[in-house]
Amino acid sequence: MAVPLTTRILLADDHTVVRRGLKMVLEAQPDLKVVAEAGDGIEAVERGLREPVDLAVIDVAMPRRTGLDAARELLKHRPEMRILMLSMHDVEEFCFQALKAGASGYVLKTVADKELVDACRAAMRGEPFLSPPTIRTLMRAHLDDLESPLTPRELEVVKLIAEAHTTDQIAELLVISPRTVERHRENILAKLGMRDRVQITRWAIRHGLIEA
Repeated sequence: MAVPLTTRILLADDHTVVRRGLKMVLEAQPDLKVVAEAGDGIEAVERGLREPVDLAVIDVAMPRRTGLDAARELLKHRPEMRILMLSMHDVEEFCFQALKAGASGYVLKTVADKELVDACRAAMRGEPFLSPPTIRTLMRAHLDDLESPLTPRELEVVKLIAEAHTTDQIAELLVISPRTVERHRENILAKLGMRDRVQITRWAIRHGLIEA
């Protein structure tokens, strides 16, 4: 996709003051113009499909419909559109989900005044962009994973837990006793520093053991 002389931007954030500040940052540049604004996820999809938008800058945490859902819906109907996700949090799960949804980048609001312009231009060139604090968080998460490896059998158990199988079903599928399944589950939770099935499922999705 050729980069347009002026990138037309949809800016979606539920905080009016934040949106106004980001708009000022963007429109201070000759090649960036905000042509549509939205205060929630549903409005973001409506405006993004109605207006001639090249790039959507969307807050992850939006009312009525999350920013991630809005991004997926926009790309479903307009796959040529570029998406940047905004967030207050450098949490690896949010970042992974943003990239999985099809976003070109993930920008922290705390540094948006310095990085958003570069992120917009990178997205329009077809290049990924991540805020440096987010890159550090992802690296820490990757190193943590390397330091806490699961055995092949434990990975099998993780996959089946994430697929919502019961203890008895897992025991039958793996031809082991229910008590052994429970022991594997306890070891998995301890190794990964987790508390419940929900966290195990998220870990399994992030590591490609199951589809989201």
